Amino acid sequence: MNLNWAKFLAAAVLLTLSQPAFADKRVALVIGNSAYQNAPPLPNPANDSALMELTFRRAGFDVVDARHDLSALETRRALRDFADKASDADIAVIYYAGHGLEVDGTNYLIPVDARLERDNDVFDEAFSLERVLVAVEPVKKLRLVILDACRDNPFAKTIKRTVATRAIGRGLAKVEPNGPNTLIAYSAKAGSTAADGDGKDSPFTLALARHLTVAGLDVRRAFGFVRDDVLKATNNRQEPFVYGSLGGDDVPLVPAPAPAASVAPAPDPSADNRRDYELALQIGNKAAFDAFLAQHPDGFYASLAKLQLEKIAAEDAHAAALEKVKQAEQERARLAAVGAQKDAQAKAEADARAADQARIAAEKAKQAAQDQAAEAERKRAEAASVVVTAPTANAAAAPQKPVDVASLNAGPPQADLTKSVQAELRRVGCLAAPADGDWNAASQRSLSLFNKNAGTRLDVKTVTVDTLDAIKQKASRVCPLVCEHGYKVDGNQCAKIVCAEGAFLNDDNKCEKRREKKPVATRDSPEARLVPEARQAIGRRSEKSRPGMSSTGQPLTGLERAQGCNSYQAIMSGKCP
Repeated sequence: MNLNWAKFLAAAVLLTLSQPAFADKRVALVIGNSAYQNAPPLPNPANDSALMELTFRRAGFDVVDARHDLSALETRRALRDFADKASDADIAVIYYAGHGLEVDGTNYLIPVDARLERDNDVFDEAFSLERVLVAVEPVKKLRLVILDACRDNPFAKTIKRTVATRAIGRGLAKVEPNGPNTLIAYSAKAGSTAADGDGKDSPFTLALARHLTVAGLDVRRAFGFVRDDVLKATNNRQEPFVYGSLGGDDVPLVPAPAPAASVAPAPDPSADNRRDYELALQIGNKAAFDAFLAQHPDGFYASLAKLQLEKIAAEDAHAAALEKVKQAEQERARLAAVGAQKDAQAKAEADARAADQARIAAEKAKQAAQDQAAEAERKRAEAASVVVTAPTANAAAAPQKPVDVASLNAGPPQADLTKSVQAELRRVGCLAAPADGDWNAASQRSLSLFNKNAGTRLDVKTVTVDTLDAIKQKASRVCPLVCEHGYKVDGNQCAKIVCAEGAFLNDDNKCEKRREKKPVATRDSPEARLVPEARQAIGRRSEKSRPGMSSTGQPLTGLERAQGCNSYQAIMSGKCP
C-alpha cells in the first residue's frame, strides 16, 4: 500500500512539473458594430472584430466571447455576462470596434440602434467607458480595454445641443483609469480620428494582431510596436495611445514558452559552398562568379552562380542596346537637322527602329534573367531561414522573418527604367531629347504630352514599370509631329521648305511672291492731286514761267519786274505777260 502511494505521489509531481507554471486564466470580449441603423454602415468593424477573435483564440485564451452589431439592450447583456466570466480571471481584454463619442469629457460607445438626435440622448442610448470598466473590475492581474472607436463620427455632425456650452469632440477624450493594473488603448490619440485604411482591416487592428499576443512580450512593449506600425502605415497621421500604468514586472498576454533543450545542429556539408557563393553575391560581378565556378563547378550553388552570370550578361546586352539606340537617334536627328536627302533620312529612321526593337528584346531578356535569378534567391533564402528545433509543449514563439535576399534583385535599376521610358516616348513622337536616364523637366513635359494625346493619367513626376508598359502598348506615333520654322511635315520627319525664285518664306511658314515697289505720290504739292496729263502740262508751263521769264518765255522788262511779275504766283494769275 505504501509503495502504491509513493508511485502515485511521484506521478503527480511529474505531472505538475510538466504543466506551465502560474497558468493564468485569460478571458476576452470582442464587440464589432458595423450595421448602424441611423448612420452609414461601417465596413471595417465586422472584419476587425473577426480578426481579433481569431487572434485571441489562437493565443489560447480560456474564454473568447465575440458579439456583432449589438443594440443597446444586447450590449447591456453582453457586458453583464462577461463580468460573470471575468470575476475569477487573471487577465481580461475587451476589444470594441465601432463608433464612439465624447460629450463633456466623457467617452461613450454607441450601439447600432442609437438615434442620438440630441446631446442628452447619449446618456440613455449609449454606454460610457466607465460602464465598460465595471465589467472587468474584479480581474486580478491585467484589465485591458482596447477601443478602435476614434472614427469620424457622423452623429457628432448632426446631434443637436440642448446646452450651448456642452462640448462634443471629434474623437475620444483623454482618460485616466482609477483602478490599478488597468490599461486603456485608443486607436488614435485623444481628440484625433483614426483611419479605416485601404484594406478590409484597419491599420490599428492589423498591428494589434501582429504584436499583441507574441509569446513573452510585455503588453506595454507590444503597444509600442503597434504605435510604430500605425504611424508608418498612415504616414504619421494616426498615433495610437495607451492610458494607465502597470507595475515593474512584465505582463504578457501570452506566457513565454519553456526553454527548449538545446540540440546541436547537424553539420552542413555545403557550408563552404554557401559561404563562397554569398561572398561572390556580395561582390556581384562576372569575375567573382567565374572564380566561384572555377572552385565549385557542380552542385546547387553552382547553378545559382550560373543564373547570376546569365543575369549579368543580359544586363550588359541591354546596356549595349541602349547605347545603339542613342547613337541611331542622334544620327537620325542630325540628318533631319541638316536637311539630308530622303533616302538617307529613311535609312536612319529604319536603323533607329531596328535599334529600338533590339533594345526591347534585350530589355525583355534582361527582365526574364533577373526574375529567374531573383526567384532562385528567394527559394534559397526560404530554405536558409528554416530553423530546426526540438518539439516543445509550448511552441508559441513568434515566427522569425527571413531576410529577403531576392528583393535586392527584384527589378531593373531606376536609371535603366528611365532610359527605357524616354526611348519609348521618342518612339511615339513625344520626346525630342535623347534617352539619357535623367528624368528632367523636358521628360516630364513629354509624358504630360503623351497623357494628353493618349488619354492616360500617368504620374509625370516618377516613372514605373506601369509607365513603360502603358507607352509600349501604343504601336504608332501618339504625339503629332511639330517642325521648326522653315521645315514642314513630310511623313514621319521634317523637310526643309524651299521657295521658288522671286518668293520668300513668311511668318506663317508659307512661300509668298515678292511685290515690286511702286512710287507713291505725296500730298505736299497741288500737283499731287492732279491727273497725270495735268501734271505734265503744268510741268511744261512752269518751265517757261520760272522767275525772270514771262509766260511766253521771254525775259521780263524792268517795269514787269517792278510790277512783281518775277514770282510764280503772278505769272500764274494772268496779270503779267
